[in-house]
Amino acid sequence: MEQVGETMGNLADDIEKMILHKLANECEDIIVLKRNEMAEEIECAPSQISYVLSTRFTMERGFIVESRRGSGGFVRIERIPVHTLIYEDAAKQIAEDTIFSEAIDIVKSLTTQGMLTGREAGLMLHFFDIIYERIAPQERSAMLRSLLLKLSELT
Repeated sequence: MEQVGETMGNLADDIEKMILHKLANECEDIIVLKRNEMAEEIECAPSQISYVLSTRFTMERGFIVESRRGSGGFVRIERIPVHTLIYEDAAKQIAEDTIFSEAIDIVKSLTTQGMLTGREAGLMLHFFDIIYERIAPQERSAMLRSLLLKLSELT
């Protein structure tokens, strides 16, 4: 029984390594694979490829997986840059009831993580100050989230 578990674990590891190796060789951090071709190459069932994709190539781990089944089916795997995940997480922290000090803490956190320079942080804090003085909470939260998401595109 132990060997079966080890074999399955090793097979999943092998599938993951193969996919990561293919991703590492791409400039765009995107690969398109045929599930059946991969299964033949590794000598496993296509469902084992699907299992690895659903458990090891998740959004939380920094991947977007698009899958189409059938004869012309494919699997498209895209690595999400870490900075994008950090900015998206920061944007999720902004709500209508987010107070000014919490917004400042988000900017400080982004600066500490190396996502913003001191100059950028200063500009953002100045912008936040103006927004908190002049804009209604509902519009303010949308503007702040939009700013953070725009930063992820520019990085």
